[in-house]
Amino acid sequence: MTNTGGGGPRSRGAWWREAAIVAAAFALCLLGGVVRADDQPLSPPPAAAYLIAVVSCAVLPVRHRTPLAAMAATTVCGMLAVPSGLLLSPLIVAPAVITAYSLAVRMERRAASAASLTSAVLLVASTPISGDISWKDASRMAAVAAFPLMAGVLGHSAQNRRAYLAAVEERARQAEKSRDSEARRRVAEERVRIARELHDLVAHQITLANAQATVAAHLFDTRPEQTRKSLKELVDTTSAALDELRATVGLLRQSGDAAAPAEPTPGLSRLPTLLESFRSAGLEVSVHQEGTARPLPPGVDLTAYRIVQEALTNVTKHAGTGSARVRLAWNRDRVTITVADDGGGARTAPTASTGPSASTAADRPPGYGLIGMRERATAVGGHLSAGRRPEGGFLVSTQLPLPPAKDTTRRTEAATTIEGRMADGATGDGRTGDGEAGDAP
Repeated sequence: MTNTGGGGPRSRGAWWREAAIVAAAFALCLLGGVVRADDQPLSPPPAAAYLIAVVSCAVLPVRHRTPLAAMAATTVCGMLAVPSGLLLSPLIVAPAVITAYSLAVRMERRAASAASLTSAVLLVASTPISGDISWKDASRMAAVAAFPLMAGVLGHSAQNRRAYLAAVEERARQAEKSRDSEARRRVAEERVRIARELHDLVAHQITLANAQATVAAHLFDTRPEQTRKSLKELVDTTSAALDELRATVGLLRQSGDAAAPAEPTPGLSRLPTLLESFRSAGLEVSVHQEGTARPLPPGVDLTAYRIVQEALTNVTKHAGTGSARVRLAWNRDRVTITVADDGGGARTAPTASTGPSASTAADRPPGYGLIGMRERATAVGGHLSAGRRPEGGFLVSTQLPLPPAKDTTRRTEAATTIEGRMADGATGDGRTGDGEAGDAP
């Protein structure tokens, strides 16, 4: 119940402040010993006043450690004033008033109030009542009883203020911790997002560049014209990779850096260009649509594009086949995107791929393609599943949410353009494979 407080080493300023309080209490106590009733002339304080002042002030320094014991000692000293021939006044009980304040600051409110009330009652009761009491005596005893109680009230107020300030400081510390945690969480999310973008970019472009370089190496001696064409496509692929990499790394610029030129965020409107890049690397991709194409929110549009990109990249790296099928099914509240192939997979059927890269496919560690696709789908409210098909090959399927139908009328022309461009680029030729391990088998 008692808050001992003040148990640690005290500063020099605290010692000076304590000395000033004790000196003031001693002076007030001696002044109370000088006061006389009935307009008697003032005289030097008697020895009893010095004794009471010394004893009651001597216990004041311990009120920080044991306020209840200090309160009891000063109260007893005040009660000895009348038997010692001194006039009981608020001045002579000044040490008791000071300990009442300290008691209220350091103890629980109910106990401190009970101790202060008990001290006031004992001080008043120490004055014998005989005959009629004058109004001066009544007012003096009332003041003696009121001063410890008022000190207790002030002590409670100081205790409440300290508790309030401590609570404010604690809330400020908690808010600071929350801000730090939120900042760390946002930084982690941003790092994961940039890592996903870099993975999708590098996995797609490097896979295409590797496939084109493999074609050029195989045809270098026998078909130089075809080699030149593959090398030209390789240059275009690496240039596009550098541009996208520069734009993605630009996200890491500080706020004071010059802004990099911004390009439109990729989406399904760029799907024909994406499919053509795979066809140029030797993967024949067919596209089939069901339902009416609708515009997607930017986040969902980017997610759909990246999932198709990563799924076709895995086909190029692992499937051991030269063809893949992309299907987009548009429903009322969602779009379902599937990417399927008939290959056996570079890990399970290494003989399905030929060329220098096929021998190293099984030696490379798995990547994070499927993990990234699932994270992207989940982030926009969709879900993704991937696995082997019973009839052979691998299937990636994702369902992404669509906005309400009333919002789609604003961009009907854009949806028609997307559908028409994908229909125009739905055919292509060229077959080659490349082996680099990833998440697809």
